[in-house]
Amino acid sequence: MNKIRTGDEVIVIAGRDKGKRGRVLRRADEQRVVVEGVNVVKKHVRPNPLKGVPGGIVEKTMPIHQSNVAIYNPTTGKADRVGIKVLADGKKVRVYKSSGEEIKVA
Repeated sequence: MNKIRTGDEVIVIAGRDKGKRGRVLRRADEQRVVVEGVNVVKKHVRPNPLKGVPGGIVEKTMPIHQSNVAIYNPTTGKADRVGIKVLADGKKVRVYKSSGEEIKVA
């Protein structure tokens, strides 16, 4: 079970964009996530007339390692760790470590 999923609001805790918040757009692979507005780079692209792509410099959101982000807890307004709790019926749910409350699925 992934502790950080698509749609979660996260805050960056390390790196160049430390302190920025954003939603997880997708998981790039098992270790990396793409967060909107975080790790934005300028990329030089070559024009491709067959695809209708103009050339130039475009801004692109690149993946960031999941260890550099933490889930954002709206009740405390801070970053929080994620725990996994097994309910009585056997279902696994994610919970905030600080308060123990269940993480709402976005």
